[in-house]
Amino acid sequence: MTERADSLPALQRIQALPSWILGRAATRGRGLVAAAIANEGAKMWHHAVLAAVSEYGPLAQADLGRRISLDPKDLVGVLNDLQADGYVVREPDPRDRRKNAVSVTEEGEAMLARCAVAAERANDELLAPLGAAEREQLMALLRRIGAAELEEGA
Repeated sequence: MTERADSLPALQRIQALPSWILGRAATRGRGLVAAAIANEGAKMWHHAVLAAVSEYGPLAQADLGRRISLDPKDLVGVLNDLQADGYVVREPDPRDRRKNAVSVTEEGEAMLARCAVAAERANDELLAPLGAAEREQLMALLRRIGAAELEEGA
């Protein structure tokens, strides 16, 4: 921080913290992406689940929930929405008939592609105040911060 933190009033001290500033930027980014994806008729978790099923599927519902850290009860609701819209199918898992395997449909792949484009546009809007070199620098710094968290958890 450029100013002496202890010389600021209490709220300004909090608002000057990197964690506060990162949180505000993250909130704005999530809001922009959520709005962009909503214009495509999806929610953030719909997009995340479609992406995971597209990348890893077909896979058991429980495995899907673990991969994206979504509570099983919440996952069932998201999958119900996606299945009702024709974006995923749940069928008995050939490896274990007691489980459901989730697969993405052609319509789901098309929705995923639309959501990906919308999310990229929203992120471009988020980073609009930065030049190309600043964007690259910001992303490199954020990756370093994220990698530090992974190292601490190991």
